[in-house]
Amino acid sequence: MHLTILAASGRTGLALTRQALERGHTVTAIARDPRRIALEHPLLSKVAGDVSGPLEIDADSVVLSGLGTDRPGVLLDGAQAVVAAGPRRIIWLGAYGTGASAEAAGEGAQVLWKFFGDRIPDKVAADDAVLAAGGTVFHAGVLTDEPFEPGRTVGLDAAPPFDLGAKVSRETVAAAMLDEAENPRFPGAVALPLAA
Repeated sequence: MHLTILAASGRTGLALTRQALERGHTVTAIARDPRRIALEHPLLSKVAGDVSGPLEIDADSVVLSGLGTDRPGVLLDGAQAVVAAGPRRIIWLGAYGTGASAEAAGEGAQVLWKFFGDRIPDKVAADDAVLAAGGTVFHAGVLTDEPFEPGRTVGLDAAPPFDLGAKVSRETVAAAMLDEAENPRFPGAVALPLAA
């Protein structure tokens, strides 16, 4: 499968890229500075790209995004650029307790405003753009840099209440996103990657 990884030099993007290569996929890794993608592999192409402008993405590829930011507007720009490029599928990383998952997460998700503040509307708008294009949005809880642990992926109908103590590793989230790329279970929907 041909996969395009957005924000491939970030912690989640690197996990996605490495695991995709380990699974034998051909990967186009996009980052503002491709020299920061600390991987080498014969199936890997590193490409400079910025979500504030058009992205060149192969129409046959599946895009997986680990894009994150501390500036409002970047996520929506990224989502719109990916959707406009017209890939086969989009798998996007969002935050549990925002947008479509806010009601399922319950009152505990209000704490997210302390962390994300004015970036939440941007997150919601980006998720909505991906969902409207038939993509899958993974709403992860608190991410850690711990090693991979087996997890499970559920839909909003099986979502647990939001809990800052319920953490999931980036490696586990990356594996869940790649599973969705290989075997779509949640097209056009929000999925939650959970620790086992």
